[in-house]
Amino acid sequence: MTVGGERGNVSVLLAAVLVVAVLLCTAVARLAGAAREKARAENAADAAALAAADGMALGDTVGRACARAGQTAADNGARLLSCTNRNSGIQVSVRLDRAYAEARAEFEGFEAFAAQNAGRQ
Repeated sequence: MTVGGERGNVSVLLAAVLVVAVLLCTAVARLAGAAREKARAENAADAAALAAADGMALGDTVGRACARAGQTAADNGARLLSCTNRNSGIQVSVRLDRAYAEARAEFEGFEAFAAQNAGRQ
């Protein structure tokens, strides 16, 4: 037995629950995508820093080591924003789509290398 305007209330409630569920799923998917993008940017930054440190350990100038870092970042889908030698290692920052990441790689003997190659770019 139905009374006047009560018929269809369940349909309205179900539609509202469905809209909320879709919005929640969309938000979770966007967060997961952003986390994945950030992880990819961090991996690209790590690889770029290691490539630059490897180049410097093999005798490259800072400029050539940073070129290696740029190529490695590009190979990982990112763009190298900065590459500098700091204290006992090399520091890079990259951007991959909207994600930004920094990484630093050190190697033994960096101070001696930096002193020996000061001014060589």
